[in-house]
Amino acid sequence: MTALPRNVPASTDLHDVRWLRSSYSTGANNCVETARPRSGPWAGLLAVRDSKNPAGPALLFSAGSWAGFTATLH
Repeated sequence: MTALPRNVPASTDLHDVRWLRSSYSTGANNCVETARPRSGPWAGLLAVRDSKNPAGPALLFSAGSWAGFTATLH
């Protein structure tokens, strides 16, 4: 069994994704952005990156893990 990747060293490696900014963003570029890769080894995972560093790394989460994380923030 192959372990799922946990990060992408450069979010620019995620081709053909649409990055979405948090609805809580103030426009000051101090939030996170998410994308859902549709192909490649990251398909089906949720990518999360820092909006201040769009070419920087992205963390990868399963949908269930991300939902559990965000549920604890409310």
